[in-house]
Amino acid sequence: MRTNANGRRFNVHDLAEMPDDGRRYELIDGELLVSLAPEWPHQEAVGELFVRLRQACTPKHRVLTAPFGVRHDIFNELRPDVLVARYADLTLENLPAPPVLAVEVSSASSLLKDASLKKAVYARLGVRHFWLVDPDLDVPTITAWDLVGGAEYQRVERAVGDEIFRTRNPFPVEFSPVDLIAGLRPPA
Repeated sequence: MRTNANGRRFNVHDLAEMPDDGRRYELIDGELLVSLAPEWPHQEAVGELFVRLRQACTPKHRVLTAPFGVRHDIFNELRPDVLVARYADLTLENLPAPPVLAVEVSSASSLLKDASLKKAVYARLGVRHFWLVDPDLDVPTITAWDLVGGAEYQRVERAVGDEIFRTRNPFPVEFSPVDLIAGLRPPA
């Protein structure tokens, strides 16, 4: 296990000391995860997804984007690219409860971490819905999982390219993966 300069596990107080260098710093069980600054396809997909979810959002929910922290305890703080939280669970600083939905938008450097490690941690934390978006310019995809039995995700929806992604959870919304990256192509 990697430790901080004081020889102990990293915690949320250490996160507050991390540089503002464009990287994303997260904690899983006291382990520091550092992600590179996102590229344009990632940012385009995050922005489009935020707008679509915000428009569909119910009054009892809020949609937020990274780097807003989901702080389970002092050794775990994740920062999903997009999250949907119950309004009543939010504080001004972070979300101390599981979000209703956590979305990770992958890049080449984060796909394995998002699809395995983070997905498993979200399940362990009780996040009811998890989406993984791949903003690949040729074959964009979005896959949705729902937590079953409180411990494991079951895939419930997948859309590729211009197929329509439809879900009712956490509220009804539909779009295609290409919609999330349409702004990357020059206007006709």
